[in-house]
Amino acid sequence: MSSFDRPQPKNGLAIPALVLGILAVVFFWTVIGGILLGVLALVFGILGMRRARRGGAPHGKLAIAGAVLGGVGLIASLVLVAVGASIVGSDEFKNLQECVGQAKTQAELDRCERDYGNEVDD
Repeated sequence: MSSFDRPQPKNGLAIPALVLGILAVVFFWTVIGGILLGVLALVFGILGMRRARRGGAPHGKLAIAGAVLGGVGLIASLVLVAVGASIVGSDEFKNLQECVGQAKTQAELDRCERDYGNEVDD
């Protein structure tokens, strides 16, 4: 029996980890893209690395790349969510919402925008 007849070990987690990691980096600005796909890429990448290390399955480096990209997408998305939450929770933003809610004309909306900019700059 030659080496060509033996079935090669498979690592079916490496390619999905890489694809999900790339998608997590590309779509980090969305919660689903960055967080969900990032976590999935990390999990598949870690499992793929362990399988490659344990059983000699191929594509261990692809699994590592997928895990790293998934981690980058996850971290970037979490930072974006934290920044967004701090902006939405700020007093300046609440003042802007109240002003816009009471505005009836475009001139009043423009004034709200200017006032918000002045509050943020101070």
